[in-house]
Amino acid sequence: MRHAVLLSLLLAASPAGATTFADYGRDLGAAPEQTLKLDGSFRTRGTAYYNLDLDRGATPSGELFFPVSSGDPKAQTLTAADMRLRLDLAIVAPGGMMAVKSRIDVLDNLSLGSAPDGIPSASGTQRASDEPIHVKRVWGEALTPFGVLAVGRMGSHWGLGILTNSGDCRDCDSGDAADRVAFVTPLADHLWAVAYDFSATGPFVPDRTGHRAIDVEPSANVHTITAAMMKYHDALATARRKKAGKATFDYGTYVTHRWQKDDVPATYVPTAQPVAIDAGQVMSRGYTATGVDVWLELVAPGVHIEAEGAFLTAKVDQPSLIPGVLFRDAATSKQYGGALVSDFGEDVASGGLDLGYASGDSAPGFGAFPKIGGAAPQPGDLDGPQARPPYDNEVNNFRFHPDFRVDRILFHEIIGTVTDATYLRPHARATLFDVATGRMTLELAAIASWAVNAESAPGGKHPLGVELDPTLAYESRDGFELALEQATLFPLAGLDNVQTGQKAKNAQLWRIRVGFYF
Repeated sequence: MRHAVLLSLLLAASPAGATTFADYGRDLGAAPEQTLKLDGSFRTRGTAYYNLDLDRGATPSGELFFPVSSGDPKAQTLTAADMRLRLDLAIVAPGGMMAVKSRIDVLDNLSLGSAPDGIPSASGTQRASDEPIHVKRVWGEALTPFGVLAVGRMGSHWGLGILTNSGDCRDCDSGDAADRVAFVTPLADHLWAVAYDFSATGPFVPDRTGHRAIDVEPSANVHTITAAMMKYHDALATARRKKAGKATFDYGTYVTHRWQKDDVPATYVPTAQPVAIDAGQVMSRGYTATGVDVWLELVAPGVHIEAEGAFLTAKVDQPSLIPGVLFRDAATSKQYGGALVSDFGEDVASGGLDLGYASGDSAPGFGAFPKIGGAAPQPGDLDGPQARPPYDNEVNNFRFHPDFRVDRILFHEIIGTVTDATYLRPHARATLFDVATGRMTLELAAIASWAVNAESAPGGKHPLGVELDPTLAYESRDGFELALEQATLFPLAGLDNVQTGQKAKNAQLWRIRVGFYF
């Protein structure tokens, strides 16, 4: 459902990025100074993980909270390092009425040292990557007399990004994209948008030339429509109003609906042998899902408060994944969640309190990333499917998008995202020095978290942990950034191993992040 709930139509601060649909087509309407615009970034980062398995042993299903050394399972430290070049390219027509935009990632999160040429100990170079270039988005925009039309594969983001997130933050790893036709128009001092997404199509067969693909089962296509309304001031307008001592209140809401009549599970369910797609593999699904999201933002001198809340409901008339094996009862879902971020103060010093809530499910495990066809979780497991038809036909845990970052260890690395949980996050930031070439800041955040349903937590208790996340960062005026990030997790009873009596022990993380932004 996370991918079903769309609409952020569109661009980021860069011409070919994506943050909120309010920025859609902003570089259209007048003859451009440049017909070719290029923005992007290059980042490298290295991380050391200490005891992220918490030394609490395996779950009843035999899984650890975090990988351990293959050669020495008792070793405490693992490492990772990677890089990525991101290019956002926009080609704007000379008249400024049309543009084609794209996002291209080069060596996307490629692990440093992962491709030695020949024997690792004797290698003197790295092999070229098998997939060095990933075209993430390509879409076109046109300014019509009635509004802006966008067609293609574009980023999807809304509000804080708890539900649909474009992954544009400097440390983000994924990000949503939608194959979409969208139209945005201003009316009554608001922006109004409507969009249709080709959420899933296929299976396909090639045409006679072999150049095009034909969808041979249209009844299995997944459709999504969205309508949105938003009042929005761009960053420059908000900054001017703030400098003048004025408050700016922006808001938006959208409703999205997704449906699928039939399904072909053989196209995505793992099988021991390839399955031929024929009439016997097509089965009735009867899937419908609806989402409602509300976003609010207040910016004033010394004040920034932003909040997002969402409610999702879904029904699957036939939840079976095996053609010919049918369940009697439908599967249903009701999920709701929200987050608030706040910051009080100015550039020299500021602080605030963030909080969030994601509804849960009484089934064992958090259900953050359940595997298709995975076994039912046992009490004490960390993850697993939250429905087990025909015995349990409900999935009620709301999942934040993984690129909405709350902490660095518990939700980000161990659980994978915020779900079936609530958290409080007080934070403070101070500028250590600010000179002509750049500035250095120090930030500290503390995250206290609890499971909504104690049955979901491995330890069978609500308290999950307290985490401290300090950051020391330097940013130059010309786009260079160097950040040193650390985290320490103090796990509580909800992460203990009740089956073996082992207490979860502290975990730590260190990360160095280097970025070049242009």
